[in-house]
Amino acid sequence: MRKQLQLLAPTSGEIIPLSKVQDQVFSQKALGDGFGLEPNDGQIKAPVTGEIVMIAETKHAIGIKTTDGVELLLHLGIDTVELKGAPFKISVEQGNTVHKGDTIGLMDLKAIKKAGKLTTIIVAITNTDDVLDKLTLNLGIVAAGELAATANLKSVTTKTSSIKSDNGENKFHKTARLVIEAIGGKKNINSVIHCFTRLRFSLKDDTIPQDKIVNDIPGVLDVARANDQYQVVIGQTVDDVYDEVISQLGSGFEQSEDQGESIKEPVDNSLLAKTKRGFFQLIGIITGSMMPVIGLLAASGMLKGVLNILTNFGHMSTTSSTYIIINAMGDAAFYFLPLIVGFTAAQKLGSNPVIVAIIGGFLIYPDLVKIYASGKFAYYLAGVGINANFFGIPIHIPQYTYSIFPMIFAAWMAAKIEPWIKKWMPVTLRLIFTPLVEIFLVGITVLVIVGPIISFISEGIASVLQWLLTVNSALSGLIIGGLYQVLVIFGLHWAVIPLIANDIAAHGHSVLNGIVSITMIAQGAGALAVWIKTKKNPDLKGLSLSAAISAAVGITEPAMYGVNLKYGRVFLTSSIGAAIGGLVNGLLKVDMYGFTGSLIGFPSFVPKAGQGNPNNLLYFWIASVVTIIAAFTLTYLFGYREDDAGNPKTAPKKKKLA
Repeated sequence: MRKQLQLLAPTSGEIIPLSKVQDQVFSQKALGDGFGLEPNDGQIKAPVTGEIVMIAETKHAIGIKTTDGVELLLHLGIDTVELKGAPFKISVEQGNTVHKGDTIGLMDLKAIKKAGKLTTIIVAITNTDDVLDKLTLNLGIVAAGELAATANLKSVTTKTSSIKSDNGENKFHKTARLVIEAIGGKKNINSVIHCFTRLRFSLKDDTIPQDKIVNDIPGVLDVARANDQYQVVIGQTVDDVYDEVISQLGSGFEQSEDQGESIKEPVDNSLLAKTKRGFFQLIGIITGSMMPVIGLLAASGMLKGVLNILTNFGHMSTTSSTYIIINAMGDAAFYFLPLIVGFTAAQKLGSNPVIVAIIGGFLIYPDLVKIYASGKFAYYLAGVGINANFFGIPIHIPQYTYSIFPMIFAAWMAAKIEPWIKKWMPVTLRLIFTPLVEIFLVGITVLVIVGPIISFISEGIASVLQWLLTVNSALSGLIIGGLYQVLVIFGLHWAVIPLIANDIAAHGHSVLNGIVSITMIAQGAGALAVWIKTKKNPDLKGLSLSAAISAAVGITEPAMYGVNLKYGRVFLTSSIGAAIGGLVNGLLKVDMYGFTGSLIGFPSFVPKAGQGNPNNLLYFWIASVVTIIAAFTLTYLFGYREDDAGNPKTAPKKKKLA
């Protein structure tokens, strides 16, 4: 029979599998197999007999090595490294021998919970691949020192490894070099600290690193994003890799132990600076939440473009089953965007992705959509139509399909309240009642408060746009052209859609829709400039071309979220180009006779016989060409440098990591 090692519970509480631990690095077993424990006592006992080989400076993690060669990590709480050792008292020192069941320290559970951290204790065998054959858990409630798990061990052999890599480079130096390159280089790093197993980077733009590429670097076990940090999991050699990182970056990147801020430069805490940081952080969250679905949106946009061609030039009926099937394919990604963005935003902000996705599904549930679509209002309150009530409270249920901003708020709120729920929710009830409370609180907050506020703002903006159109066509083209896509970012443009629909239904045309079309063309031209100028980054080159094509067929999300917003100035120069095109559009008084916009929608600019300006289509092309030239030129000259996106060194390919 193979040798067994008994792992005892370090304190009393509930033994849970690693998959339920609220930390993706541990839950995915990146640091080895083991178990979690939800403690109800702060006295910590040694789970095995062995030597104390490591104690973290912040006292939240302890390494123990047994005589069988098993290397055990005892991790006290989730993200408790940020508490700088305050809730912990460790009664052993590195080099001491401890026996299983010995008291080795204390953790203040109340202090950890008050700081908003989880108290979950993790016991992980960090050299699982070398020593572990099978681990059997004793799930459920246990007392301190009782059996928590039984490990069947392999025949342990001592592994020898050179500190040099194949090409003679120090392996820690190589890991550090590749990690720095993959996360955007020195210019993208504000500061770096490390805990017992991870490098924790504060980045200027956390959308640059591609997790899969970083994860493929030799010496890297996994990648995690949490607490506004880009965390690279190294394991127990993290000290060596950290030293190499600091050596290669130079002094000034170490994070202050006292202040938790980069000491590279003083932090400007003025109102303007805080506002600017907050705005760019919000944009980063929006683009980070959208990036995983950009390819899907681009493909859906192209499919809808093909459908427009078939209906405009192929005489396909919009009531045919073929049209309905293709339209469903193209529209599904946009219709269910709240559900998809809820999932990706939750991943970025650290909340439960499945729970937030369910909230997105709740907001677009067919019966709720019917309430909005019915257009029936009991009365108006502060200019907003009341179409429902909740426990007798009058509310307005707006349109949530295609929206993203309410879901980003939902992911943010879920990340804030989930730790609060777990503070008072008994461990035995968390599995069912934590999702229940979270879905109810976040879902109702978005439905009853956030959604109506966004709707109110949208209605106000729509009224301003309507007034602008009556004042001066050139001025309205300039202002609306420059600002319309900003409304799209925050989902505020939905109040404009009814104005366009009403104009076309009542008068057969819409000047406003013509300006909106110009803004689509401008965003595509900005992405096209990025495509032309990008030489060294094939991923960005492919994305920017598909985004430009998608914008040409009337879908701007891939261009905006995948390229233009991500590189900041590109969105600005594209919007300025749209303002210039909108001005020309207004001077020529371009009108629009259908819904489909951008370049693919040119048939919508053909007036019916005897109606409108016979030169309207020509004027559309003039305004469109001016827009393309303006947005493309401004972006090419001022909006984008290839260094903004990096090059193959910034995103090393797997074959270069050998």
